Amino acid sequence: MTIIPIILSGGAGTRLWPLSWGDHPKQFLPLVSERTMIQETLLRLKGLEIESPIVSCGEAHRFMVAQQIGEILPEVVSASSAAPTILLEPMAKNTAPAIAAACCAAIKQNKDAVVVVLPSDHVIADVKAFQNAVRAAAVNAEKGYLVTFGIVPTFPATGYGYVKACGSESDGAYTLEKFVEKPCLEKAQEYLESGEYAWNSGMFVFKASTFLDELKIHSPEMAALSIEAFEKAAVETDFIRLDKDSFGKIKGDSIDYAVMEKTQKGRVVKLNAGWDDVGSWSALYDISNKDENMNVIKGDVIALDTTSSYIRGGKRTIATIGLDDVVIVDSDDSLLVAAKGKIQDVKKIAETIKARG
Repeated sequence: MTIIPIILSGGAGTRLWPLSWGDHPKQFLPLVSERTMIQETLLRLKGLEIESPIVSCGEAHRFMVAQQIGEILPEVVSASSAAPTILLEPMAKNTAPAIAAACCAAIKQNKDAVVVVLPSDHVIADVKAFQNAVRAAAVNAEKGYLVTFGIVPTFPATGYGYVKACGSESDGAYTLEKFVEKPCLEKAQEYLESGEYAWNSGMFVFKASTFLDELKIHSPEMAALSIEAFEKAAVETDFIRLDKDSFGKIKGDSIDYAVMEKTQKGRVVKLNAGWDDVGSWSALYDISNKDENMNVIKGDVIALDTTSSYIRGGKRTIATIGLDDVVIVDSDDSLLVAAKGKIQDVKKIAETIKARG
C-alpha cells in the first residue's frame, strides 16, 4: 500500500516569538534538531512506502517549502526525480478546506490514494512506534474509515482537546466515540484515569475519496467550493495556486468540526511515541536535553548560578547570573525575557507588535 503525505504548513506559531514570527514560523526553524520541523515531519515517514508529498501553505512561505522539502525528498521518496505538490492557499480557512483541496490533488496523483495528514510542527520521539501506527491506520483507511491518532496521555493536560475511544480493538484501531474540548484540570484528571480518552493529535489517515465523500455529506458547501478552488487553480511550474474567488467564499472550519465529529466512520489509533506539538518555549524546554543545572542552553551562553531555564542565544553572547525558571530567547531584532510560568503570554506580545504595524 502506498501512502501520500499531506503536510499542513499554514500556521504562524506566534507562541514561539521572537524566532517564530511573520515570514518565518516555527515549522521552518531547526528547533529540536539540525533539520527544520517541516523536514522532520517528512523524514519520520522514511521507511514507509510513500509517494511525493502534498504540502499546503500560504503564498509567503512557498519558496521555503520548496527549498526545505526539496532538500530532503530524495532521502524519503524512492523516485529521486519526484517533486512535491505545493498548494498555495489564497487565505487561511482552517484545516478542513486545506485538507479537502489536498485530497483533490492526491486523487489526481492516485485515484485510490490513502493519505496521512500531518501538521508540520510536531515532535515525535519514537519514529518506529509512529510508523507502526500509520500502518495500522492505513489498513483501516483501506476499509473506508477516517482514522485519527489519539495520543496516550501522560498527565492531565488542560491545553489539548481529547478524543474518546470505545469498543474493542480491531486491526489496531478503536471506534471514535466523540471529541471533547480542552478540559479543566479536574476533568483532565478524570480522562487520564479512565483510560478511554486520548489527546487529539490533529493527525489523520484516510482515503482521499472517503474524506471528500464525508465532507460532501456533512459540509456540502465547503466540499463544493474546495473542489472548485482546486479545479480552477492556476498551475505553475512549482506551485498550484488555489482559485482565490472560490476559496474565499468558504466558511473556514477545522476538520474536527466539519467532518470528524459528525462522521460515523471515525476510528482512533492510539499512539504512544513521545509526541509534542511544541506549542510554547516551556514545551520546548520540557522535551529538550538538560545540563547538570537543569538548563537548556543553545548558542553562545554563559549561565552562572542559573537553573531550570531555557536560554537560546543568537549572534551575540547572553550572560545570566542568579536566575531560575526563566526563558531567554535572542533573535536578530528582538529579545524575549520571561518567567517560564508566564510564557503562554508571549502570544500577547506578538499580537501587540502586529497591532503596531
